[in-house]
Amino acid sequence: MGHADTLLAMGGAFLAAAFLARLGGRIGLPTIPLFMLAGILLGPHTPGFVLVKDAHDFEMLSALGLVLLLFYLGLEFHLDDLKAGGKRLLTAGGVYLLLNVGAGLAFGFVLGWGLREALVLAGVLGISSSAIVTKILIDLGRIGRPETRLILGVIVVEDIFLALYLAALQPIISGAHGAWDIALQAGKAFGFLLVLAAAARYGTRLVGRLIATRDNELLVISFLGAAVLVAGVSEVLGVADAIGAFMVGLILAGTPSGPRIRELVHPLRDAFAAIFFFAFGLAIDPGDIASVAGPVAAAAALTVVMNVIAGLCVARVYRYGSEQAAEIATTLVARGEFALILAAMAAGAGLDGRLAPFIAGYVLVLAVLGPIVAGQSHVLAGALRAAGRLLGGAGKPASVAGGLPDGDAAAGEPPAAVSSRASASASASAAGSASAAASSSASEPADAER
Repeated sequence: MGHADTLLAMGGAFLAAAFLARLGGRIGLPTIPLFMLAGILLGPHTPGFVLVKDAHDFEMLSALGLVLLLFYLGLEFHLDDLKAGGKRLLTAGGVYLLLNVGAGLAFGFVLGWGLREALVLAGVLGISSSAIVTKILIDLGRIGRPETRLILGVIVVEDIFLALYLAALQPIISGAHGAWDIALQAGKAFGFLLVLAAAARYGTRLVGRLIATRDNELLVISFLGAAVLVAGVSEVLGVADAIGAFMVGLILAGTPSGPRIRELVHPLRDAFAAIFFFAFGLAIDPGDIASVAGPVAAAAALTVVMNVIAGLCVARVYRYGSEQAAEIATTLVARGEFALILAAMAAGAGLDGRLAPFIAGYVLVLAVLGPIVAGQSHVLAGALRAAGRLLGGAGKPASVAGGLPDGDAAAGEPPAAVSSRASASASASAAGSASAAASSSASEPADAER
């Protein structure tokens, strides 16, 4: 692609993504699936006008978008929030991950596409989109509710799981041969993560001095260079480049410059993350999505069911009533940016060609279905109350989860710090820079989309 063609393609990609996102925003749709849809419509596999003939032409821009997505997530992640949530928050997050990741793994084996493909599907079906979830909470006016703190706390736990899962998955899907080779590559990956984690825990003062400057231009160049460099080192060592960027964000979050970096990285992350989702759409053939429509529908239904079950279990742990249980169960349905990260990894590793269109269709369905299901949580709440009356007696409005009292249980609320962190982190929503619960916000592609 020549210089002029590249500029035309980039400009067209940005404008097409923005146009569809504006249209979708009028009816409450999140931006992530719309950016993907723009890529599908203007890609080489769809009849009509073709803006980009080869998705590889956007490969570097797409990689930069992925790096910035995870870098921002690391900036917004604070381990203290997880500690403040206590054992019950870990239990809640563990229940969600066990049920959803377990269901995704079982679904992958049932499809019969292969072991590595099943492991990818476990992550795809198991991790919510923080970007879409927080946008839903803001749009529905639920950001200040007690149960919302639990929802955002679960996202924090999922963030940690994602980082560890990607580090463990990379050597497996990259074609390592034999248990020893896998163990060696996994050891290098986790050793590298431990070094970065130690830097985040003990080296923030030194890093803060090195990066400190009053000049915003120099600060942008410094943190961008650090994120991209460490992402490259990660890739060389067999760790996903996105995880290296995540850890750099985690380190810089603890420095005095952290709040300024979060503000300065917003426009960069928003622009290049949009290109990441657009480029993913370019590689998708709509005909391939139609060929996996059955598995996509089954996976979407399975995700809704498992989220309802997990929500009821978690609500029971926190002694929430049927209304709160229904909101928890329906809000975490959406899937988005993290599923696409796994899809990109799978494509790079040369896994089954059906994975990419499956994940694309799955994300499109649940990204659109998520806000709708969350908005109808009162229907599930009514069903829970009715089931409670049938099971526990007409005079005892308990939930189907087993006698949950209606109303809030203040003692079961996770700390507000969790809400503040995750709300800011995942508020990577279509609105661009909306303010989430007392923290900085972001447009939807951040998230994530945690």
